[in-house]
Amino acid sequence: AEQKLKSSKNLMNDYENHNKFQLQSRRYIGNKAKLTGWIMEIIESETEGNGTFIDIFSGTSIVAKSAMEKYKTVIINDLLYSNNIIYQAFYGTLKWNSNKLIKLVSKYNSLDSKSIRENYFSKNFGGKFYEKEISKQIGFIRQDIENKKKNKEINSREYAILLTSLIYTIDKVANTVGHFDAYIKKPITKKSLNFRLIQTTDFKGVKIYQKDANELVRNIKGDIAYIDPPYNSRQYSRFYHVYENLIQWKKPKLFGVALKPEPENMSKYCTVKAKDTFKDLVENLDVKYLAVSYNNTYKSKSKSSANKIKYEEIVEILESIGETKIFEQS
Repeated sequence: AEQKLKSSKNLMNDYENHNKFQLQSRRYIGNKAKLTGWIMEIIESETEGNGTFIDIFSGTSIVAKSAMEKYKTVIINDLLYSNNIIYQAFYGTLKWNSNKLIKLVSKYNSLDSKSIRENYFSKNFGGKFYEKEISKQIGFIRQDIENKKKNKEINSREYAILLTSLIYTIDKVANTVGHFDAYIKKPITKKSLNFRLIQTTDFKGVKIYQKDANELVRNIKGDIAYIDPPYNSRQYSRFYHVYENLIQWKKPKLFGVALKPEPENMSKYCTVKAKDTFKDLVENLDVKYLAVSYNNTYKSKSKSSANKIKYEEIVEILESIGETKIFEQS
């Protein structure tokens, strides 16, 4: 009986002792991990109220997570399927069984890739975005997670946590520079997958959406909205198409050298309509304050990196709404 009790106690402590991924442990273009402290300091010094914080283009959600320390309600939104599942994993309120997932982690890390058959993921991405043997493991794990959901062996939160943990795990072994517009054309070094779980966050005041930002703002309101839209022609749904494909798991036909599916979830902020779309957004936000972050790259040598909205245009639009203050950081 003492041994069983000790064993049970050790299982309970497994997740606590597990080497978990933190929210910021992922590579993501334009993420604000290094600027979040500065952004939140300005927001706190320049605004009043701690009711509802709206992060309308959440991305990694690093700014939203920081806002959870002050605000009672935090609304997070992003068009990407992969980001939405990440939010559900980190911030969902449904109870989940950490012991169950720790056992699955052990199973996934003990897989022998040589005994795994070729699958959709390895046939398409093996030897390109991922080392061949690892790609077989990734495809097997993804299908196993789907089977466990179908057989009701895991609930929706556990499903989200496993998928998010898979994204964070494979981000560390991807043969890329941090996105999937291309892979590195060199022999891929063999590594172990080292599947790990994420560190979830205990916050009950979150509301999660996956909607077009300009449509969503017409149906929500709050104290402050943080706005960090894409500013150039690089569509995030195309940059992270491997994760989008992995999360939806529809196994579509892929095209081109980068093996992308048919386009979907395309943002107007990456097109010539960006200025008018931005103006429509800020004019329809029901908040006391707007905080807008802007990375000035409109003089970039790369056409795809050049901003679709100029700094002066953003300032003009914001000044037409109300008093505007500008802060700069290298």
